[in-house]
Amino acid sequence: MSTPLKDTVGRYGIWSFGLRSEDPARRGELDEAAAELEELGYGAVWLGGSSAARHAVPLIEATARITVATSIQSIWQHEAEASAASFAEVEAAHPGRFLLGLGVSHAKLTDQYRRPYSALVAYLDALDAAGVPADRRLLAALGPKTLELSRDRAAGSIPYLVTPEHTAYAREIMGEGPLLAPELKVVLEQDPARARTVARDYLAMYLALPNYTNNFLRHGFTEDDLTDGGSDRLVDAVFAWGDEDRIRQRIRGLPRSGRRPRGPPGCRGRPPRHAFEGGLAQPRCSAAVS
Repeated sequence: MSTPLKDTVGRYGIWSFGLRSEDPARRGELDEAAAELEELGYGAVWLGGSSAARHAVPLIEATARITVATSIQSIWQHEAEASAASFAEVEAAHPGRFLLGLGVSHAKLTDQYRRPYSALVAYLDALDAAGVPADRRLLAALGPKTLELSRDRAAGSIPYLVTPEHTAYAREIMGEGPLLAPELKVVLEQDPARARTVARDYLAMYLALPNYTNNFLRHGFTEDDLTDGGSDRLVDAVFAWGDEDRIRQRIRGLPRSGRRPRGPPGCRGRPPRHAFEGGLAQPRCSAAVS
């Protein structure tokens, strides 16, 4: 009997743009970072941006067990047949170590953006035809239809830039079985003004993308919360900030279902040396809802 995906990826992972770098000069540094995260007990590395299987392979080869996933791979930038072929190659070489996280990206970021839900369904149809198992793929889902698709046609969902209220809402739609691994941004800064400044500098680009702003509006925020880099209420909902203890408490307090909480591995002592970039790190907390 295969191990359930929720047990494979564990309660906590790290989401990172930096770990997907293709700069050869950084290869040793990134391999060391991945090995350190594995040693600290993280279950997964989620590669940000429009990542692909080729970005996962070096980290898989540098580690023994940690799961490496795209988070996300844009369906507009990678044909389904090519994605299936890459998945099959990685799976053959490293069984069970790679997850294909997919998303529709944003209209402002791709010229091909048309009927995103229908395009995603067609993409999954093509992956089915090419033999990519539904239990090895995940969808970046925000709205109800895509959350249902994550439940019915994938192993679960990897929502980005969401609040605890959205996590509870997603779990209600998806039920208890599928993996639900929301991303939570972390600012390791105790001063409220400085922490929120760091957060707003990062958040600004996302507040220009309707997929995210519409989702905030669906979950109780107003247009006023979306101006001037985001209100304190919005920033505090999307980011965990403070010292290690405060951040640990925030992560432990996220909605979850039926499993005993435990602190994220990197917060038991000092945070992982490579996990924080420019004061901001992004753990993807599958623990919150597993």
